[in-house]
Amino acid sequence: MDDINTPQLTLYRGHKIEEIDGVFYYVDDGTHVANRRPWCGKCGQKDTPEGHDACLGTIPGVMNACCGHGNDGEAYIQKYASGIRSKS
Repeated sequence: MDDINTPQLTLYRGHKIEEIDGVFYYVDDGTHVANRRPWCGKCGQKDTPEGHDACLGTIPGVMNACCGHGNDGEAYIQKYASGIRSKS
């Protein structure tokens, strides 16, 4: 079992972060991850003015999407529903 005071490194949106005492911080400057960075940690491009990943831009018919920031397993596309269904 890891000691709770031992930093554990991982990635958040492509940025290296570490967990210290149950709280996550960016490794490069020590700021709390709640201060979301508006650029990709993989390619370094800043989000579009609409908040989309710059490498994807605005995709027609898509509500939101993520490039995965270097982790293909975290990439996704969420399309708008074509209709609303209700339980009868």
